[in-house]
Amino acid sequence: MSASEIRKRFTDYFARNGHARVASANIVPKSDPSLLFTNAGMVPFKQYFMDPRTAPYKLATTVQKCVRAGGKHNDLDQVGYTPRHHTFFEMLGNFSFGAYDKRATIRMAWKFVREELQMPEDMLRVTVLESDHESYDIWKNDIKLDPSRIVRCGPEDNFWSMGSEGPCGPCSEIFWDTKDPRYAV
Repeated sequence: MSASEIRKRFTDYFARNGHARVASANIVPKSDPSLLFTNAGMVPFKQYFMDPRTAPYKLATTVQKCVRAGGKHNDLDQVGYTPRHHTFFEMLGNFSFGAYDKRATIRMAWKFVREELQMPEDMLRVTVLESDHESYDIWKNDIKLDPSRIVRCGPEDNFWSMGSEGPCGPCSEIFWDTKDPRYAV
């Protein structure tokens, strides 16, 4: 499956689930002096996370161009060390501004990778913030994922933020398990 097909399937899936398709914002944020570059898919929505009533839509999906070359999300020293760190990449995102909760988010994401992309469960691993018991319980009890496939990580890996100010919080991510012992947990 090509990257173009994954992008299309992703945005089509979330559009079918009520999300507005939003074009990628500029790499250099126009109205955010706290960032040199757009370093995450949710950067263009920072104001809506801070005040959801101002959002022109309650749900959005994007393919956001990102650069991580400075600040908290500086991946320059990780390029070449791990297969998942890049300085320029596109981040696929689905966002809710008060329309659904963590449980719905996790269910939608899992349904996308399992049903839309038909990824086999035994090749998937998820991460949660070590102190985020709610997400862990959702993966284990609602999704029925084997606990050995749920990895608890520290805030350096599973706590997102956009810089020195603005919205932030724990995240949960789904990874393709390469079975490479160099990256075993």
